[in-house]
Amino acid sequence: MENVKQYPENYKEIADAYLKLGEYYHSLGLFSEATEQYNLALNQLGTALNDPLFITLNNNIGRVYLALNKFELAEQYFTESMKSARELKYDAGLASSLGLLGASHEKQSEYPEALEDQFQSLSLFQKLKDSSGIALTNENIGSIYEDLEEYDKAYLYFKKAYTFFKGSFSIEESNVLNNLGDVFRKTKDYTKALEFTVKSLNLAEEINDLHQLESAHKDLSKTYALMGDYEKAHSHLLSASEFNNQMITSQNSDQLNVLQTIFETNKKEAEIELLKEQGKVSRANQNVLWVALFAIAAILTILYFYLGRKKEAKIKLQEYKQRMLKAELEKKAIEEKNLQREVQLKTSSLSRYSLHLSQKNKILLDLSSTLTNIASRKNMNTSEKIKTLVKEIDHNLQEENEWDEFMSFFKEIHPEFIKKLSSLSENSLSPAELRLGMLLRLNLSSKEIASILRVTPDSVRVARYRLRKKLPIDQKEELVNFMVDL
Repeated sequence: MENVKQYPENYKEIADAYLKLGEYYHSLGLFSEATEQYNLALNQLGTALNDPLFITLNNNIGRVYLALNKFELAEQYFTESMKSARELKYDAGLASSLGLLGASHEKQSEYPEALEDQFQSLSLFQKLKDSSGIALTNENIGSIYEDLEEYDKAYLYFKKAYTFFKGSFSIEESNVLNNLGDVFRKTKDYTKALEFTVKSLNLAEEINDLHQLESAHKDLSKTYALMGDYEKAHSHLLSASEFNNQMITSQNSDQLNVLQTIFETNKKEAEIELLKEQGKVSRANQNVLWVALFAIAAILTILYFYLGRKKEAKIKLQEYKQRMLKAELEKKAIEEKNLQREVQLKTSSLSRYSLHLSQKNKILLDLSSTLTNIASRKNMNTSEKIKTLVKEIDHNLQEENEWDEFMSFFKEIHPEFIKKLSSLSENSLSPAELRLGMLLRLNLSSKEIASILRVTPDSVRVARYRLRKKLPIDQKEELVNFMVDL
């Protein structure tokens, strides 16, 4: 025997509950969740495609795809709705489907098709004497004529829509006032444009609708710019930007409100489950309670994840930037340590080089003195040769190559020292005084300095005294400390 899917007797009530839940998600901008609920409602209808609820569901699914600019899919659902509405002779559903199909054509700049659909929709609403439908359709037709730059016709249909909405203190009234202002601005009647746009702004402020506030300020900015009043144009543009930011913030706030209204969502889910189970033997109350609690926890978890995705992504981005900054700082710290180590090595090399100079000069001086004494002994046959050797040693002591190498080392480690030292003295310092300053900067003793410069320690003390006189040094301050701090 062929298996036939059985539907509960109250399937229409279940489908209607899914529809309401889908519309709730739709209003929050949760399109995938809304579509899922609409499809669950369609599944409840099964083969009952001649039900007005089927038309409403198809139109709602089409509206989702229209909002996502998936025009082909949207038009498939609108066409299916029109087909069912004609079979049922359900004029209200057919009028809504035609209006939505016209909106899809308008978005794709298919204006002749859009006008044809909207006029058919208008005719049906007039037949039904549906004032709200007539007003909205007139506004849609006006919008198409505005796109076509046929402003006289656009004004005519906007005016018809305004006749219905006037005094309703609604978003629709604010929107149509803004549209009338647009028409006057585009026809260069800036006085009238300002009049209607300001009315739209005042109404938007009364009903506190952020979208209409943004639109009104943006249109006022355009009008004032065309009038040459750029200060007011800029002011209104800033206000429009502010309300746009508020809308973005409000969207996040609306999603947070989902948590506050989750009880109502759970209640609707529970109603659906109860309707499915109606007529059957009730399970134990405790089991039902646990299932309900689990469902609530699951929905809360899903919504929390949905609301936290952007925040989590932002936190991850901040953490990534912090890690990059930390890595950069660590890299710079390592480079600084390496640089300090290199400076220390060069300083150590310079000190060793200075000591080497001192020791070398001392050895050469001692050797020269010894050889001179030997040469003075007339009974030795090597007198002439030793004299020649002394001359060579004395010559080597006068070589300045090592000083050039020393200067190169010193400038690498203390590049600004000589410049600073020279700038502190009113009288120019001699090369010998600069050399003395460099050796003092290395914290060498007078004895070591005397050996390097090949002079006596007393000569070094005199040279230090003369150098001190040329520099702005406090009487209590040591010359060596002054050089080290320089």
